[in-house]
Parts: sequence; structure tokens; C-alpha cells
Amino acid sequence: MEINILSFGKIAEIMTITSLKTDEPMDTDGLKLQLEESYPALKTIKYKLALNKQIVQQNRKLLSGDVVAIMPPFSGG
Repeated sequence: MEINILSFGKIAEIMTITSLKTDEPMDTDGLKLQLEESYPALKTIKYKLALNKQIVQQNRKLLSGDVVAIMPPFSGG
């Protein structure tokens, strides 16, 4: 399974990957844990995940080819 990773702002400076390949089923909570283990600086900042252009509010199953965006806090008006 391959997940495409997009990162923005300060997170893009921390992370060096644009995709993640795994043989195991994965969900968004597992992805966060794996990324924070690989990039400990992520633990110190707040960020949101979006799965296929939808902000994730709760754990979601990931499928091969999904696009996960990791976004720093933002505000709008």
C-alpha cells in the first residue's frame, strides 16, 4: 500500500518524505504515530490531517493511493 503525503509550512521543513509505503493496513491515528516517531519535532507542534481533501476529525482507514495532507494551524476570515 502506498500513501501520498503532502506537507505545508513549517511541517514541510521538518518532513522529508512525499509518500509512505507499508505492507500493513493503516489508519490516520497509526499514520500520526508513525510520523511522530520518525519526525519527533512533529510532537511539539499542532497540526491537522486531511484525507483526500477532507479534514479528518476522527480516525479513518487509509487505502492505497490516498492523499494525506499534513497542515499547520491556520485561520481564515
